[in-house]
Amino acid sequence: MSEESTYTPPKVWTWDSESGGQFANINRPIAGATHDKDLPIGKHPLQLYSLATPNGVKVTVMLEELLALGHTGAEYNAWLVNIGEGDQFSAGFVGANPNSKIPALWDRSGETPVRVFESASILFHLAEKFGEFLPKSGAERTEVMNWVFWQMGSAPYLGGGFGHFYAYAPEKWQYPIDRFAMEAKRQLDVLDRELAEKTYIAGEDYTIADMAIWPWYGQLVLGRLYDAAEFLDVESYKNVMRWAKAIDARPAVQRGRMVNRPFGEPHTQLHERHDASDFETRTQDKLEAAD
Repeated sequence: MSEESTYTPPKVWTWDSESGGQFANINRPIAGATHDKDLPIGKHPLQLYSLATPNGVKVTVMLEELLALGHTGAEYNAWLVNIGEGDQFSAGFVGANPNSKIPALWDRSGETPVRVFESASILFHLAEKFGEFLPKSGAERTEVMNWVFWQMGSAPYLGGGFGHFYAYAPEKWQYPIDRFAMEAKRQLDVLDRELAEKTYIAGEDYTIADMAIWPWYGQLVLGRLYDAAEFLDVESYKNVMRWAKAIDARPAVQRGRMVNRPFGEPHTQLHERHDASDFETRTQDKLEAAD
């Protein structure tokens, strides 16, 4: 960086202005609600409030995989939370997740509704509730948990680090891009070495570890995050690419990617999901054609 751009931190940081960048209008140093608005509630046992970011896709993929296995109790209403407009700061959403981050889930299948927030917590909740995609005990279960927590600890470097400075920051600065590109590539190398010996990240079975990791790193190597595939030379991670394509081909994954998606080609957008038939009748291309 040039001498003119060097920043000397004050003794006490204060929030004097927006930080700049694509999401400056929703970033703030305080928690809590900014406005009163209740969350809608549909007819199904599970109520999801989300957006098709990588963290949101984890959960909709899980739900669609459970439904594909015949678990009717996994039927869900998926309500769109537009984080660019600050929907996550409504009183209703803060009640579901005091951290104001998507996704958030209300499980209303029992006598008392249960709130579940943080994407990994939702994956574990659903896996244990339905007895799928997570070994019940032993070393196999621990290995799945290892990789779920690896993802939760690693993805902030990819999204908040590399993705922010490479794609969203108001200016391109070499130091943070180099720093986080190095870490993103190191993480891809971790996955590539593991997947050289295994079909899926935790072994030979598809689990919530794959569902946690794929929306971030799988979609990255498939060219869907930050327009950074060439920059990061993702084709060199051949084992990650093989794994990413195999998961991408799963019908439940294809459906899960569409839910709460207000961007991309209209036929890939299902803003809200309230019934399985919505994939055929309520994608954005169908709705626009009907107007």
